[in-house]
Amino acid sequence: MAEPPPSDADTPLHVPETDTTQPGNDSTRRQLVRSEDRTLVPAGTAAAAVVLPPPGYALGTPIGKGGMGEVLAATDLRIGREVAVKRMITTEPDSEQITRFLREARIQARLEHPAIVPVHELGVDELGRPFFTMKRLSGQTLAQKLAAGGASQKAVLRALVDVCLAVEFAHARGVVHRDLKPSNIMLGDYGETYVIDWGIARVIAEDRGEGSAQQGDISTLDDGSTKSGALLGTPGYMSPEQIRGLHATAAADVYALGAILFELLAGESLHKRGQAAVATTLSQPTQSPLDRRADRLVPPELDAVCVQALAEMPENRPRARDLAEKIQAYLDGDRDLERRKALAAEQVKAAQDALASNKSDARASAMRRAGRAIVLDPENVDAANIVSGLLLDPPAADKMPEDLAARLEEEDRKLSTDRSRKFVWAYLALFLVAPLVLVVEVKNWSLLIAFYGLTALGALSAAYFSRTGRPSSAVVLVISLLMSLTFTRVAGPFVLTPVMICCALVAITSMPRINERFPIVMGWTLIAVMLPVVLEWVGALPKTWDIAEDHLRIISDVIHTRGWIDELALVFGNLVFMVTVAVMLVLVNRSRRASQRQLFIQAWHLRQLLPHAKRAWGTRADA
Repeated sequence: MAEPPPSDADTPLHVPETDTTQPGNDSTRRQLVRSEDRTLVPAGTAAAAVVLPPPGYALGTPIGKGGMGEVLAATDLRIGREVAVKRMITTEPDSEQITRFLREARIQARLEHPAIVPVHELGVDELGRPFFTMKRLSGQTLAQKLAAGGASQKAVLRALVDVCLAVEFAHARGVVHRDLKPSNIMLGDYGETYVIDWGIARVIAEDRGEGSAQQGDISTLDDGSTKSGALLGTPGYMSPEQIRGLHATAAADVYALGAILFELLAGESLHKRGQAAVATTLSQPTQSPLDRRADRLVPPELDAVCVQALAEMPENRPRARDLAEKIQAYLDGDRDLERRKALAAEQVKAAQDALASNKSDARASAMRRAGRAIVLDPENVDAANIVSGLLLDPPAADKMPEDLAARLEEEDRKLSTDRSRKFVWAYLALFLVAPLVLVVEVKNWSLLIAFYGLTALGALSAAYFSRTGRPSSAVVLVISLLMSLTFTRVAGPFVLTPVMICCALVAITSMPRINERFPIVMGWTLIAVMLPVVLEWVGALPKTWDIAEDHLRIISDVIHTRGWIDELALVFGNLVFMVTVAVMLVLVNRSRRASQRQLFIQAWHLRQLLPHAKRAWGTRADA
């Protein structure tokens, strides 16, 4: 089927070059008026008729908005292609606004590069506003990516390489972007990178006929947006010469690229936003991300590149291509070894100074500094020795960093919770011998009830401590001592009682607060062993043992002995006590062995990381 003949609306839009490349020329100031033949005619320029194209587009939701234009999603109804439409916001644009808008479309259209969004069509909408269509992008701006966090540094550096090459392409064709910033860099969902918003771009050749740039009112620069009619650019990314109102050359774009690289390396902006950015750009145009953020691992090669790009004098800045090549060289693995060794030595000196300061954060600061030195120079022996020494030698108790002390206390609480849970079962195991009262003759029920009452109290307290993670040293010491003293009335101080004391010592010494106080452990042991003996010697308690010729006789104060039944009870009780102690020791030592193995495995891996350390791993400083 033949295509229908084109109507006057199908005639392509023609923009006379003589009227769209010289903004601000009073002799060509124009207003758009609607003519009878569906054309837009600039007043005073009758020959420059611009024929309207067909609408041909279904507009969708807004995608973005700038100081002068807005971008909407749209569909090209003629070929079914999804596009983006950029049009002017105002319904009555003046000559300067139209010229800037048309220039953006023409400049972007002439820059055919993979990282520059292609322009499909230039036209006028039904309200008489100029528009142009371009490829619709899907993804995030670099600013959004950085704000969300978690962006791979290598990925954004690769994107910046693409941006630098696109900017170099524009420079080679005489175009300066003048507003490079993270929000004007689009990262596509499929790995694409685009430089967008060429609204204030300038063809360098045009600058010859324009006179000096207009500086504008810097008091209005209170946000991060591009100002129309004031300073051309975004404070914080503008070069010093742009702020001073001088012509922006390709070097101005390089400064902006350096500011973006600074932000990627330092994790923060080179300059603050608004009027503060104007002041610091003039007073401190050149800054080092490595100096600004000493706590971050900033590659020295990229730091040097960034400082070069931020040079105050435009002639001292590299080309955008040079910037791209140096970043790509870093990504490819090229390193400045001498520079890295020098920086590593500086970090080692800073680590040594931190340790000598004896400040509360000295160890943390020294570890960070020495770690950076190793990253810079893996063969630096001094850095390896500092790290190994810090890892193997714990800080003194009075110099323990607060966060480390809190972490150790939390680990002690977890350990106490676990062991208190095990000791609940140890206490309950003593009830296994309770049924023996059915086969033996009890002569003192009060002592027997007291012993099992203390046992139940011990089990309840252990259960409570397993929930809080904070066992009471006094409660554990007192209950264990009373149980030991009471049990001497059952079997004397030399049979079964020593086993019970050993079981109690396992529980007592597992508590960090008691374990660290050796005199308390020895004092409790001395009292538990000797107090019942001394009380019997002085006659305060009935004697439960004596030695006659070759015999040690046990005299129970609780039960009557009646031959083989009592022998069986003694054997069973001894078995229960010994098995309880054995199980407790196995559980405690298994946990200790697991922790020890984990430490030695970590030490082995650290040794692979620091093979040049003189200190033998797994040894003490005084070994």
